[in-house]
Amino acid sequence: MDIKTKKQNYDGIVRLETSGEIKEIIFKEDFLKPDKSAIQICFRGKSSSGIVELNKTELEKIYKDTIPKLNLLKSPKIMRFKK
Repeated sequence: MDIKTKKQNYDGIVRLETSGEIKEIIFKEDFLKPDKSAIQICFRGKSSSGIVELNKTELEKIYKDTIPKLNLLKSPKIMRFKK
């Protein structure tokens, strides 16, 4: 997993990039406030780690936008022709 972010700093914009493996997915639920539930994706790299937290609507949007395009991620066929 690769993560790229931009952050406003006192001397300008700082760009951060990191990568790592997804280690754990945590479903955070609150029975008293069901609208506050979230999914946490925990990752760890060589020199970095972090948690990406998504709420229900964000996860549904990612799912809805990704599923129709999933067949585009297949590996391409390379065709060679002799002249």
